[in-house]
Amino acid sequence: MKMLIFGFLSVVIAGASTTMQAAEPPGPHDRAEATHIIAELRRVVADNGVERLEKVRIGGIDQWVSIRGSDRRNPILLMLHGGPGWVSMPTSWYFQRGWEEYFTVVQWDQRGAGKTYLANDPATVAPTMTRERMIADAEEMVAWLRTTFGKKKVYVLGHSWGSYLGLELARRRPEWLHAYIGIGQISNAPESERRGWAWTLKQAQQDGNAQAVAELEALAPYAQGDEAVALDSLFQQRKWLNHYGGMVHNRQGGDAEAAAMALSPEYSDHDVAGIWKANEFSMEHLLAGVLTLDMTSVRRLKTPLFLFLGRHDHNVSAELAAEWFKTVKAPKKKLVWFEQSAHEVMIEEPGKTLITLVQDVRPIAERAGDVAP
Repeated sequence: MKMLIFGFLSVVIAGASTTMQAAEPPGPHDRAEATHIIAELRRVVADNGVERLEKVRIGGIDQWVSIRGSDRRNPILLMLHGGPGWVSMPTSWYFQRGWEEYFTVVQWDQRGAGKTYLANDPATVAPTMTRERMIADAEEMVAWLRTTFGKKKVYVLGHSWGSYLGLELARRRPEWLHAYIGIGQISNAPESERRGWAWTLKQAQQDGNAQAVAELEALAPYAQGDEAVALDSLFQQRKWLNHYGGMVHNRQGGDAEAAAMALSPEYSDHDVAGIWKANEFSMEHLLAGVLTLDMTSVRRLKTPLFLFLGRHDHNVSAELAAEWFKTVKAPKKKLVWFEQSAHEVMIEEPGKTLITLVQDVRPIAERAGDVAP
């Protein structure tokens, strides 16, 4: 009888809803409504949860962080975004929610990127946009998190450009880390560029794409030696690499991922409008140097190492990262292939990313007693 009553009430409510919808088109009607819906769905309501969006003084400037988790006693996972300047905070509403049940997840807009770019005078920040300053910022951020949450160690996850910062943290501050996790891991950037160009040219030739073949061949010899690739040549190569799914598997580029940034509850309209200006600023000051990086001399780490590699990643060669991984000695190491991903693993395969973090990575903190009881 109760089930019949419930069913009847459901019909009544549905009918009332239909009547209201007939009078007014269903929402969301604008960005404010959309982001409010997302914010409410992901609002942290757990008894011991944490949900913070704030500026932190790091490296002498204000830098924005989002800190979210269902239990503040869980291990901290700091994500270092890619780019330089390709912030992950504004897409984290999509891929991160499950992580927050097992980790306290920190998204950080780095110096010159996202909300942090908008919080400071670009003219003042520009001279400080160096790799060493970015590494120092990352060290300060980890130190701040350890102090703020009373943690001896944290996890660091580096994506793409962030994998350079993360690997440097693992080298320099192993005693601060439960483990380092690399996604889209940089190994030998010049060789990665050469392999990416060759793969893209092959796709274009097989596709009979005369325009792509001509534009790519015009770049030859591409990424020769250890000198930085000219940015106009890089962007030309990336145009076609993205077209053939080297950045996002079976998609022509990252348009869907970029569009998702506009739905971020952490970002105001002003913040969203500034994302690309900040991205250009970061690339202008850091990208040329990134293209010369060779991390293959790193052969030993004193902290556990995990690589999450997209099988189809040609934006930052996964094949090359796997070759480097074989040469590294670490207390524990594991490489996990994501067969349906390219460069955006956490967005392309969010379920497998979550399961891998929980089953393979989190046990290190569990053994150290750094988890909620």
